[in-house]
Amino acid sequence: MTLWTAAEAQAATGGRVQGDWSVNGVSIDTRTIAAGDLFVALKDVRDGHDFVAQALANGAGAALVSRIPDGVGDDAPLLIVEDVLKGLEALGAAARGRTQAKVIGITGSVGKTSTKEMLLAMLAPQGRTHASVASYNNHWGVPLTLARMPADTEYAIIEMGMNHPGEILPLTMLAQPHAALITTVAAAHLEAFDDIAGIALEKASIFESLPIGAPAVYNADVETAAILAAKTIDRRLNGIAFGEHGYEWRLKDLTIQGDTTIVQAQVGDEPLLFKLATPGRHFAMNALGALAIVQSIGADLGQAVTELGRWTPYKGRGQREVIQLDPTEPREALSLIDDSYNANPTSMAASLEVLAGATTTDGVGRHGKGRRIAFLGDMKELGPDSVALHAGLAHLAATKKLDVIHCVGPLMQSLYDLLPEHQRGAWFETSEEMCQGLRHRIDAGDVVLAKGSLSMKLGLVVDAIRKMGHPVSEE
Repeated sequence: MTLWTAAEAQAATGGRVQGDWSVNGVSIDTRTIAAGDLFVALKDVRDGHDFVAQALANGAGAALVSRIPDGVGDDAPLLIVEDVLKGLEALGAAARGRTQAKVIGITGSVGKTSTKEMLLAMLAPQGRTHASVASYNNHWGVPLTLARMPADTEYAIIEMGMNHPGEILPLTMLAQPHAALITTVAAAHLEAFDDIAGIALEKASIFESLPIGAPAVYNADVETAAILAAKTIDRRLNGIAFGEHGYEWRLKDLTIQGDTTIVQAQVGDEPLLFKLATPGRHFAMNALGALAIVQSIGADLGQAVTELGRWTPYKGRGQREVIQLDPTEPREALSLIDDSYNANPTSMAASLEVLAGATTTDGVGRHGKGRRIAFLGDMKELGPDSVALHAGLAHLAATKKLDVIHCVGPLMQSLYDLLPEHQRGAWFETSEEMCQGLRHRIDAGDVVLAKGSLSMKLGLVVDAIRKMGHPVSEE
């Protein structure tokens, strides 16, 4: 299906078209570009103009540029604009303007991507649904997501993130959501803010572009909930609070049975029971907020609950798998929790709680007794309290229930130094070093968690564990 014709793209951006072309997708990466995509030559670490010729050779239908790059012919299919990022934003705005979709905006210090994926799973069976890919939630990710949106979309889920003050407002003004959700407000990116109240105000700016009376869903359990609630009142929105202290959507009870989380909630005066095919209180809380959004936009809540029960976390965000270490003996396996994509104190505490409640397997492996083992990497962008926030993990009830904790990075050394001898595993500066001799640190029967900020590369530890055997389904 054609996404953009040359004439439509020209009208959206005010640029100059070279050639008569049409495209069925939009891409910023030649490594993943598909035939017929519009290649957007953004300038970041590298100048995208250097890859235009390669993109066209790989089958791109056209390229969005600010000049004709070297090696590209005068007859190449191009859309030439003054500024490529502004051109992409204009495409995104035009795509948003031509659709009748119900648009949902999501932000939060933790859980944006997993909640977006939950909503995608719940809404896709109910209508043509478009959503941000991976964590495309910044100043280029949001316009790219919008520019990719087909005109006949019925539901759109747009994830919005930030690192500094003032970043969410232009994103929500571009996306113009009909409903918005704040998953939580936590100590993330504190180095760019004076305090957590500043983070709450920044997150609350997602409500700025909502029309009067629109659903504004927020987490009532955070210490800054009053700031979020005040924004809904100021903007004359339909503020909907969720959480254990939520008013409209209240989590009453939660039970984790193996890899299943069973949640009893209450919506107004009505009970609501739902299940998740993954363990974790934080997942249950995000699901509660997502269900509130589903109902608020008029989608079928019953069908959404059914689909939610089939959802599992995205890679690197709590995904669980069994790694069979001996191909001839199914019991010789360990359970791996891959939460290596990101970390802050709130998400770290949630993941440690999941690990602490995990069921190990005895009678297998060298040790004969399954252990709960954590590989933890530094949490970045926490500001002047970074060392104290890392050290504070030692005092969590969940931490005390673990068998062994391995640490990666200079900040995590503050946790490592506080661990009692029986819990203290290895400490290394980098994940590459931790991967050396990794097989001796884990065994069949263990449940293993890997978590840290993306730059700490705990994904290398995850990949090394996977290569010790082969993943098998937990079903």
